[in-house]
Amino acid sequence: MALLDVRNLTTRFHTRNGIVHAVEDVSFALEKGETLGIVGESGSGKSVTCYSLLGLIPQPPGKIHSGTAMFEGTDLLKANEKTLRKIRGKKISMIFQDPMTCLNPALRIATQLTEPLELHEGMKGKPALHRAIEALEEVGIPDAAKRIKSYPHEFSGGMRQRVMIAMALITRPEVLIADEPTTALDVTVQKQVLDLIKDRQETLGTAVVLVTHDLGVVSQVCDKVNVMYAGRIVESATATDLFADPRHAYTRALLKSIPAMHEKGDTLYTIPGLPPNLDAPPSACSFQPRNTLGDSSRCLSNEAPQLAEIVPGHHVQNCPGCLAS
Repeated sequence: MALLDVRNLTTRFHTRNGIVHAVEDVSFALEKGETLGIVGESGSGKSVTCYSLLGLIPQPPGKIHSGTAMFEGTDLLKANEKTLRKIRGKKISMIFQDPMTCLNPALRIATQLTEPLELHEGMKGKPALHRAIEALEEVGIPDAAKRIKSYPHEFSGGMRQRVMIAMALITRPEVLIADEPTTALDVTVQKQVLDLIKDRQETLGTAVVLVTHDLGVVSQVCDKVNVMYAGRIVESATATDLFADPRHAYTRALLKSIPAMHEKGDTLYTIPGLPPNLDAPPSACSFQPRNTLGDSSRCLSNEAPQLAEIVPGHHVQNCPGCLAS
């Protein structure tokens, strides 16, 4: 049985300008110790999917219309706030995208790191402080006993991201959701952060959901990959299968846009156009206007494509135009 089993998750935002269909009919399973990558362009529904699981979308205007998310016998989508508070930060932790806005600038790092221990384990005072110092040391913060007394603005961007990782892992969670953990970091720090998450995962047996738009990162660390576009999963497979045999035109376009896939001097491929407006989602193939690597003339025009299993463990939307090469 999967550690986290999400089925048919649908999340929408009810705004004055209409209903935004942010996430539509998303399903996936996460096993213990596994790393699942969720990739796609900005606005494809990656972060909203994860926020929905933890009850972090603002309600209103957000609303979870349907679906289940089973975690240790609890449906996260139907759980009340009291139940979710016992799970958030203890059994399921999250590394948010921007550490500067997620760390309180008015509180010392020590206060922010010990708060999860106090809330979830009842640990206070020196024991909590010692555990927090150990957490900082584990993520590679030098002179942790001294630096823990600092404020967030006294840390660099990479160091703040390490603090966020320490905060997420300090309670030894079973699931870690990392939302763009390497955004705005230079390549050297990016590798250090990814290695750090992998090391903690191997040590603690934590399952990881990695949200990113960087397929290069996914190829390094993920076991399975969900490719999202316009709020839906368009392709899902093991990382090995996805990179060896990408089927959907959008997946192939993402891979082709990686600079390392080009010869020196070649023009960098970019996906033309913009993603569809999700307050008026298309009732046909959403990728048809941008499909340059398939056959847009064969894309479904009168019905939305559905995920279908083409080989064991490899699912892709059944749009003839997007499957054409």
